[in-house]
Amino acid sequence: MKLSHFNFELPDELLAEHPAEHRDEARLMVLNRAEQTIEHKQFKDIIDYFDEGDVMIMNDTKVFPARLFGNKEKTGARIEVFLLRELNQEQRLWDVLVDPARKIRIGNKLYFGDDETLVAEVIDNTTSRGRTLRFLYDGSYTDFRTKLTELGETPLPKYINREVEPEDEERYQTIYAKNEGAVAAPTAGMHFSKHLLKRLEIKGVKTAPVTLHVGLGTFNPVEVEDLSKHKMDSEEINIKKESADIVNDAINKKKRVCAVGTTSMRTIESSVSSNGRLNEFEGWTNKFIFPPYDFSIANCMITNFHTPKSTLLMMTSAFAGHDFMKKAYEEAVKEKYKFYSYGDAMLII
Repeated sequence: MKLSHFNFELPDELLAEHPAEHRDEARLMVLNRAEQTIEHKQFKDIIDYFDEGDVMIMNDTKVFPARLFGNKEKTGARIEVFLLRELNQEQRLWDVLVDPARKIRIGNKLYFGDDETLVAEVIDNTTSRGRTLRFLYDGSYTDFRTKLTELGETPLPKYINREVEPEDEERYQTIYAKNEGAVAAPTAGMHFSKHLLKRLEIKGVKTAPVTLHVGLGTFNPVEVEDLSKHKMDSEEINIKKESADIVNDAINKKKRVCAVGTTSMRTIESSVSSNGRLNEFEGWTNKFIFPPYDFSIANCMITNFHTPKSTLLMMTSAFAGHDFMKKAYEEAVKEKYKFYSYGDAMLII
């Protein structure tokens, strides 16, 4: 398949600027692959599609406030710094994106906060907007991380054309987020409320947490027509033995195994044994899934509605079948479903 197969007209008003008032009351489109049918529900109705012994694989990564604003020494120019990943804890080295990048060169210093107690020095260029920063701070590593959290703000996606609101800190996060390290939320999971999770638990549906620290690479546009030439950025993943055991037991019992979101799906597909079972694993993945692709672990998937030409749309298309996905997206646009991070959801069974 080519890049052009994943292009479609997405009206601006369908990009969700705010989430549904209650997490589990977003709209839900249910795609049945065997029957080739489409149903329209609310997210909380998802419970009707799961039974005792079924498993939901959830990405428990936690978004940290990765967007900082600093001032350049001498000129005082306001610079946005987006923290991507920590390279060295001891030396306080970080991979970041800066904007506007043309003003930021090796040797420049940036000052953060009203008291300017946090300073960063640019020590390397990595990409056109990428830099490596060394943070200078008088205090312990714990104090330094506290300072970053204090000065940072929720890294809402660029397309959300409004200022960050206090509610975003809590809403741009799944309720089961646990392991800090993502710069963007695994958004399919943001539809689960505590009440819905409790109802699923009472019904006997199990959860298997995995971790993928979402980086910005997930959202990098694909710019090559031949998809096999697109390179994904690496992201850190962790699959514990307990979760692998829960998933493998469900596979053996022919239960429904549901990947909650594209990040959970990428995680499990990055660690599959030769007999189609999930292995425990800690490391990195740069797996890129696009049609045609044979999925090994999950037989069900929850996801959001994705933007044209995105790697997320390509994976979803590989899972649902490209023609069926195309039909579903045409219906989503017609029925005015909301797209992307704060948007509505899709269940593919």
